[in-house]
Amino acid sequence: MLKIAYHTIYTHPLPDGHRFPMIKYELLPKQLIHEGTCIDDNFFTPNIPDMSPILAVHTEEYCKSLQELSLDPKAARKIGFPLSKELVDREVIIADGTIKASEYAIENGIAMNIAGGTHHAYTDRGEAFCLLNDQAIGAHYLLQNGLAKKILIIDLDVHQGNGTAKIFEDDTTVFTFSMHGANNYPFKKEKSDLDIELSNRTNDEEYLKILKNNLPKLIKDQKPDFIYYLCGVDILTTDKLGKLGCTVAGCKERDRFVLQTCKDLDIPVMCSMGGGYSPDIKIIVDAHANTFRLAQDIFF
Repeated sequence: MLKIAYHTIYTHPLPDGHRFPMIKYELLPKQLIHEGTCIDDNFFTPNIPDMSPILAVHTEEYCKSLQELSLDPKAARKIGFPLSKELVDREVIIADGTIKASEYAIENGIAMNIAGGTHHAYTDRGEAFCLLNDQAIGAHYLLQNGLAKKILIIDLDVHQGNGTAKIFEDDTTVFTFSMHGANNYPFKKEKSDLDIELSNRTNDEEYLKILKNNLPKLIKDQKPDFIYYLCGVDILTTDKLGKLGCTVAGCKERDRFVLQTCKDLDIPVMCSMGGGYSPDIKIIVDAHANTFRLAQDIFF
């Protein structure tokens, strides 16, 4: 059965200027149940975990400053959300969802987190709506507990996974692959193990050709026994924060190719949703829902 991490705190209310991006976390599970893609049993509720997996990635000083809400104001501004206990709890619970979904993925081939993909978080700081790096935390957890030996992170959000790249820059057990807009945030990129930068308005045909030419060879060379997939839908031409030119159909084919490749090669995959900022919320929800629809079709 497909298992999906979801907690009501994912929709934590924010001031009006920040509310829109959060609506998708409320609407997506409702849509999946309404259309019959999922049932209530597909969803599990993560909680605030033992902090040790988080402290394996993030510094004790940084975690303490989050929990005590004592983060330096300049550092807090880089996060982009007003700092609050609810926001910190939300990020910790998202991390727990990714850890537990990783274990479900090993059991069932795939698992999802409705939220997550917080790839701009570094070990000692957050930025761009990311406080804690959920997939980095999940990867360390699997490695430390002997549940994986070599991990591939496939980051197809429109923005480079700069925090993830920096966290694993000297770690040969995790290979970071980021395919992103060349002219999108962050404007000072880190160095992933493999970065593919895309020009503005890159369309479906070009995007998919590049992905399909690179991913199979990468998997063959690296031989991962676990994959994290960050499947942001901000590659859409309608996205307010992206500069690429992909359609919803192209985004769906991207997901189909990645998930089918994982299935065919029998490599467990855990998906975090990442970004999506099209003005029409229906486009965001539909594009994200496609990932779950494909997971059900391909794996179950």
